[in-house]
Amino acid sequence: MDNKEELVAEMGASFPSNLMGLQTEAELTDSASYIQGWLRVLRNYKRFVVEAAQQAQKAVDYILGNKEGD
Repeated sequence: MDNKEELVAEMGASFPSNLMGLQTEAELTDSASYIQGWLRVLRNYKRFVVEAAQQAQKAVDYILGNKEGD
C-alpha cells in the first residue's frame, strides 16, 4: 500500500492554507491532482482517505493550538 503519511502531509498542508485564504487556485489544482493520484488506493481501501484526513486535521489542530472539542 502507498505511504499514507504522504497523503496526510498533503492534506495537512492544504487545510490551513485554505482556511487562512492563502491557497491560490494553482495550488488548489496541484493538490487536487496529487490527491487524484491516490484514487487507485482509495478505491481499494475506502477508509484510507477518511483516516488520512482525520490524521491531517489532528495535526493542523495541534499546530493551531486547537484543543479537542473546540
